[in-house]
Amino acid sequence: MTLHKPRVALAIALLLAAAGCDRGIDEFPYVATLDAENAERDGRRLMALPLGLHRLDGDDALPTAATVAVHGWRSRGYEWVYPLRTLADADSGAASIWFFRWDFSTCPEAGAAALVTALAGLESQGVDRVRLVGHSIGGVVVVAAATRWQAPTPLEAHAIAAPLASTGEPCTYQPPATLPENVMLHQWRTQHALDGAFKDWPTDPQIVATPGPVTRLPATYRGRRLGHNWSVSWVADRLAGNETPP
Repeated sequence: MTLHKPRVALAIALLLAAAGCDRGIDEFPYVATLDAENAERDGRRLMALPLGLHRLDGDDALPTAATVAVHGWRSRGYEWVYPLRTLADADSGAASIWFFRWDFSTCPEAGAAALVTALAGLESQGVDRVRLVGHSIGGVVVVAAATRWQAPTPLEAHAIAAPLASTGEPCTYQPPATLPENVMLHQWRTQHALDGAFKDWPTDPQIVATPGPVTRLPATYRGRRLGHNWSVSWVADRLAGNETPP
């Protein structure tokens, strides 16, 4: 039998990842290697990470602040490539950059429980400020995690294009009426008619009363329709303090 070399290489890479072996900079999606011009490729690298919390900035020292990105349902990862680079550049090493891979075949509550457990590990290492940035159902995971937040560490939660009003059966998620005092929640809502994930829904699933500010995103961004996935880049620019292009 003739072995196909690329397939053999891929199999070896997967075995090494499953064994928890160290990966080189070309294999692991460190934020410095993410390239917006190759967003599809690098999105696949992000989503190939095993479930759990992964540090992407590659530094040895651990700053006291952490930014954690949380992907959505059936994400292909490409929507995070530019935002992760943007947030990392803006933080300039003042915050560690993380990507949380969760099992989107489960309900958001299960993802939230896993996220809170993972964040407890960061706190034990001296992290005292956490910023969560979640997109789509990942935004629901972020809000569910914020709801159950019991640590003294201040938590800044951002839900982007998140269907907080309804995630569908069989999940039982309910949006919070209140949040812990050390939690700040910001909703970033796309325009219903322009969001490819929501436009066919009879009502906008983003609209629900929760504590904290709400920002409705504009219709366009960088000369393109500002839809579901493009919303992450718009918010990343805003969080980074960049002047958001029209």
